[in-house]
Amino acid sequence: MTDFSRREMLGFLGLAVMSGAFGCTADGVERAARKTREAADGPFTPEFFTEPELRTVRILADIVIPKDERSGSAGDAKVPEFMDHIMVAYPSSGEQMRKGLAWLDAESTRRHQRAFASLTEAERIAIVDAIAWPKKAAAEMKEGADFFNNFRNLTATGFWSSRIGVEDLRYIGNVFNPNWNGCPAEQMRKLGVSYS
Repeated sequence: MTDFSRREMLGFLGLAVMSGAFGCTADGVERAARKTREAADGPFTPEFFTEPELRTVRILADIVIPKDERSGSAGDAKVPEFMDHIMVAYPSSGEQMRKGLAWLDAESTRRHQRAFASLTEAERIAIVDAIAWPKKAAAEMKEGADFFNNFRNLTATGFWSSRIGVEDLRYIGNVFNPNWNGCPAEQMRKLGVSYS
């Protein structure tokens, strides 16, 4: 197995869970992605998130998929706006999201006497590290780990259904390649096949 970057692994995850995060369907994801693209040039007014919640969602989404040399961050891809559309379309998902964001602020307050959005980057990462892997999270972090697992999936879904995310995958589609010389001979031998 080759080594994958975190971003590549999240890309595969995003494709694999396109409709699983927060109980969304593939059609719902596509509608939210289309609505996000259509509204991308204008000012964004959230329909679901409060301003403090949206600030936290932006920070957390950018922790999941930060900007790097390859492409923009989840925020650059309008993932928080995408999530807002999903929460409106799936009210029960909205309840889960709101409960998870409240848990995050409660944990931040317990540790640092401030809401998550007011913490330093290091303080935020310490909390995320405690909930990033559901199977490794301490029992008292289970609620946060379950929330973060769904949040990460929804972030990946929103990112890789955006223009920035599709470009990040570097998928070129069915494009003619004038330099294609067939499968390398070594691979043909390994597979036990030939062109004749």
